[in-house]
Amino acid sequence: MLPRELLPLLTLLCVFRASGSALDEEDDYELMYVNLDNEIEGPAPATEEAASCDCQREHSKWDKLFIMLENSQMKENMMLQALDELPRVELQTLKAELSQLATTLAGTFAAVTSHVVSQVEQVLVRSRDRAEEARRLQESEQGKVLEHVLQLSHNVSARLGWLESAWRSRAEEQRAALQQDTLDASTGDSDILSSLWKELQQTRAELRVSQQWAAQHLLPAGCETAILFPMRSRKIFGSVHPTSGMTLSSFTACIWLKVTEALDKTIVFSYGTKFNPYEIQLYLSRDSAVLAVGSAQHKVAARNVVTPGRWLHLCGTWSSQNGSVSLWAQGRLAGSASGVAGAHTIPDGGILQLGQEKNGCCVGGGFDEALAFSGKLTGFNLWDRVLSPAEVTAQSAGDACGTRGNVVGWGVTEVLPYGGAQYVS
Repeated sequence: MLPRELLPLLTLLCVFRASGSALDEEDDYELMYVNLDNEIEGPAPATEEAASCDCQREHSKWDKLFIMLENSQMKENMMLQALDELPRVELQTLKAELSQLATTLAGTFAAVTSHVVSQVEQVLVRSRDRAEEARRLQESEQGKVLEHVLQLSHNVSARLGWLESAWRSRAEEQRAALQQDTLDASTGDSDILSSLWKELQQTRAELRVSQQWAAQHLLPAGCETAILFPMRSRKIFGSVHPTSGMTLSSFTACIWLKVTEALDKTIVFSYGTKFNPYEIQLYLSRDSAVLAVGSAQHKVAARNVVTPGRWLHLCGTWSSQNGSVSLWAQGRLAGSASGVAGAHTIPDGGILQLGQEKNGCCVGGGFDEALAFSGKLTGFNLWDRVLSPAEVTAQSAGDACGTRGNVVGWGVTEVLPYGGAQYVS
């Protein structure tokens, strides 16, 4: 017999067994007796009514409550499992999308890179063709110049030979005609001498024209290269990188130029900062050359010195001590003034350019096409002192590019052409 104290525990176990079989009421479970020593005994005897449990009876409220709790726990476990699986699925989806995006970007980058490389190759091919064409034109022009000079030299040699033969013939005639009338001989000599003098004058004039023509088609003596500005454009200019700093209390700037056309303001070179774009400017105004220092109003002009298509040598000097400024053309003083930007110091940190004006914005941007230079520039030199008149005159004669400035030296200081400007020789 089971003790009476264990009957409630046996009843509770029966309820749990009944709730576990709520989903399948046709299954029969045998109730196991639990002794005090926690040992499991066999089935209870059928004659023991106190130990029997009718697990097939209708569920009570407590049974239903336990069943609901069990179902809710199962649902909670299912939801937790679903929540555990959801990030994994999302991560796999995101990984697949990132892989697809990477593949798409790689294809797009490859296509863009191929297009850019193709464009760069086309630009290089065009640049090479232009350089080759310019070289051929230059060789052709130089060949024509040399051919013309050789022809003139041949003509001069032939004419000098003819003059020499004429002098010899005349000497023989004079010896043969010693006994003729003196007046007649004198008259004949005068006619021949006059004819020979005219021939010499004509030969000299032709030589002068030939020299001028050759000088305009060739670079100034001693200058091996020049920068060609093929047209007026806001994108065509030369960027100069000085050898030393540009903090100047005085300077001398010299340059050779051959302008195609000079408008109201055609910039030869300029230096400016973002605070003042007019620190130094040398520009052409029709037939005049103008040097401005410190501002657009502080300037000096040399009038009637510019001829389009002809080489012109300009030198400008300035000193802050008394504001003295001068402008030289072809080695001669063409304009001077005093009190121009006196006590002013040109600061460092600006931009020095050929053929364009620094406008305070940025390199290569915001330029005015009407201010651009077209033609050739060479022999640009800049000193941090005022050269003597003899030194300035020497710059325009002899070896024009042999003497170099200590701030900017032509052939030594880096000058980078942009936008179609190019070196020619």
